[in-house]
Amino acid sequence: MRYKIFVDGQEGTTGLKINERLENLNNIEILKIDPEKRKDSVERSKLLNEADIVFLCLPDAAAKESVSLVSSRSTGIIDASTAHRTDDGWAYGFPELSASHREAVKTSKRVSVPGCHATGFNLIMYPLVKEGIVPSDYPVTCHSITGYSGGGKKLIAQYESGNRSDGELISPRIYALGLQHKHLPEMKKVSGLAFAPLFSPIIGDYYQGMSVAVPLTSRLLPKKYSAEEIHAFLSEYYKEQYFVSVPPFDPDNYPGNGYLSPISCNGTNRIELYVFGHDEQILLVARLDNLGKGAAGAAVQCMNIMLGFDETTGLLK
Repeated sequence: MRYKIFVDGQEGTTGLKINERLENLNNIEILKIDPEKRKDSVERSKLLNEADIVFLCLPDAAAKESVSLVSSRSTGIIDASTAHRTDDGWAYGFPELSASHREAVKTSKRVSVPGCHATGFNLIMYPLVKEGIVPSDYPVTCHSITGYSGGGKKLIAQYESGNRSDGELISPRIYALGLQHKHLPEMKKVSGLAFAPLFSPIIGDYYQGMSVAVPLTSRLLPKKYSAEEIHAFLSEYYKEQYFVSVPPFDPDNYPGNGYLSPISCNGTNRIELYVFGHDEQILLVARLDNLGKGAAGAAVQCMNIMLGFDETTGLLK
């Protein structure tokens, strides 16, 4: 059986990456909209309702509009925007978090793809809060560095301008200084925290790849855990997940000679979860491609689960 797939927002960064992953699959047919009709609600409605799976790669308001145009009960929607990530009527598209998350993706017709920063954060925090290792009221901080592709077309154009004159762009820059980043609601809700983390995202002068870091202080936990014990727990928790790996705990052999690059998972759907530290302090770092497991790769993975495909279809490199 061939399934019909429509990418609404096919010219955006995430839409283009989804199409790249789908173009060589024999069991799907990609529906295309005439670029001149991409804002024609009648034409969009036709394609939205004809498709078995729709990917929404749009701003929030446009994504909500597209959902309102879908009348077919058989159409599954995978939304890559922020619009539905905390909506209880939508499955949160992160199957690795738990069996219930995976089942929700499998059985739902409405799936919201996690944000890239939130993907790394929730991979770290969800199991720790769920098992009571970190209390829900712990004062969590998070630092995340990402390539500029996560900022969309306008920011990409700024960084890739052939005659850019802003010398400050060469330096990593902290942003979301008002502490109200759009990923915070899902970071708080999905992780199970009672309060939103203090989140400091950083943008660097490179295209893609990210590392999301969360520090913990052992003495503030209900039970004092060492970094090695936390590593053992997370290794066991994620051992069955194909796209998640927890590299060995080895204080004598840090990756990159002690410099953890954010780009090593680029071009893949992999996410690596590192644990560093000692008996008193712990640093957890999730490394992923912000355009892969942080966006398009996660969306295609959800499609595979929804349609009953092998989960790795279109995602192996």
